[in-house]
Amino acid sequence: MDLRALWFVLLGILLSGYAILDGFDLGVGILHLGARDDRERRLFMNSIGPLWDGNEVWLVTFGGALFAAFPEAYATAFSAFYLPFMLLLFALIFRAVSMEFRGKRSSPLWRGAWDVSFSAASFLAALLFGVAVGDSMLGIPIARGHEFAGGFLDLLRPYALLVGALNVSLFTLHGAIYLNLKTGGELQRRVRRWAWHAFGIFLTLYLFTTIVTLVSLPRAIANFQRLPWLWGAVAVNVLALANIPRSLFLRRPGQAFLSSAASIAALIALFGAALYPNLIVSSLNPDWSLTVVNASSSAKTLGIMAVIALCGMPFVLAYTAVIYWVFRGRVELGKFSY
Repeated sequence: MDLRALWFVLLGILLSGYAILDGFDLGVGILHLGARDDRERRLFMNSIGPLWDGNEVWLVTFGGALFAAFPEAYATAFSAFYLPFMLLLFALIFRAVSMEFRGKRSSPLWRGAWDVSFSAASFLAALLFGVAVGDSMLGIPIARGHEFAGGFLDLLRPYALLVGALNVSLFTLHGAIYLNLKTGGELQRRVRRWAWHAFGIFLTLYLFTTIVTLVSLPRAIANFQRLPWLWGAVAVNVLALANIPRSLFLRRPGQAFLSSAASIAALIALFGAALYPNLIVSSLNPDWSLTVVNASSSAKTLGIMAVIALCGMPFVLAYTAVIYWVFRGRVELGKFSY
């Protein structure tokens, strides 16, 4: 495989890892205010407490890999999305601060304020990720020389906001399925009902977004016509989504979570297939777009990085697997709980 195509795929894997792992974190945060009392909210936070910071390492790794493999795309992306990225950084930091500060005092007003902050920051982060995906599909005003020629409001277009809403519903569904896996009793039954509602909302937005994409962005399926095997990702996505309600109905939370994770991975694969070989599409002139060819590092750099990734990725996957194995099972409150 061409090294540039290889690194495009590796970036997709890193993005999938982040979306799957931190996606349920954000989903739990979005659902946080649905808890009935302080005990339930502490359970929600403790379900992700040992995991959330490790999950965000995947995002940091994605950014570092993008910088090393495609520095031109990295520079243009941070120029174009500077304000959204700052808002995203603020949201991710505020989520962590909310979790750590919430338990410092027992005042209902104190804890309530941090609960609202935690949920709002989670919602904002999920929305911004989706808007970025929508803008990537539409294209953004990139001028000659790979310079961003627009403003913040140019990024808040109806289609981008629609994809943002889709992403919020997806992460909410993923979070509800995760809570169904980690809780028990009456809370689990209530969370399962949330998962059913979230699935209905997501499915509606998913079908609507798909129709809008096919109608307004016919180039999104250009690679599918040239490489028919890409339809396999569509099949995986459909089967994984269909298995979510089946697993919820059969009370198989682990299978529902794996299906949700597979559907997220398949959606990111479809996003990559629709985008390739572009990294950032110019809405002003297609010739000014950044691609894996004109935005990549040298072949030697890509080769060295590929060897490093080959050696390091097994350790990352092993560490992640061990952490999730150690903290498996239903969440309980203890002396050092949030």
